[in-house]
Amino acid sequence: MRRALRARLAGLRERASDGLARAVAADHTTHEIAATFALGTVVVVLPTAGTALVVFAAVAYLFERASKLALAATLVVYNPPVKWTIYGASYWLGTAALGPAPGVTPSPAALERVSLSAGRAVLVRQLFGNAVVAVGLAAVGYLVVRGSVAGYRRRRDARDGSHASPRSEGTDPYADE
Repeated sequence: MRRALRARLAGLRERASDGLARAVAADHTTHEIAATFALGTVVVVLPTAGTALVVFAAVAYLFERASKLALAATLVVYNPPVKWTIYGASYWLGTAALGPAPGVTPSPAALERVSLSAGRAVLVRQLFGNAVVAVGLAAVGYLVVRGSVAGYRRRRDARDGSHASPRSEGTDPYADE
């Protein structure tokens, strides 16, 4: 049973590694992959009412340099349970920045004390906080993805003895690739 589990884990690791290799081997620079991930982060994190796939299809169609795999990765990273946490943090941040919404009394029984007229104020705090969180996560995502892709390419090139793509000849191949 342990051998079967190890074999299965090794197979999953191999498939993940192959997928990463295909994604990174694509003819995209590290900046393009990271910027696409950052754009995807903003689209997925903002409350777009499920239209992220339509936006992603439009971006992939209109922009040749957009990494389709980076867009898809944002859907995996920011799955529904993660988004619930983001929305909660967004409202908290919006309330911290703009103050409590008029008509909303913070208490354990707050749901009983929320006025329907507070809807607009609550929405403003939610959207403000969500915009701040989306931009922050996009910036962090850009840095993490860019560093990860560059590091992966360095390790791959050191292992294979290969060079970076011809597009980056004469420059640091991992800075702009």
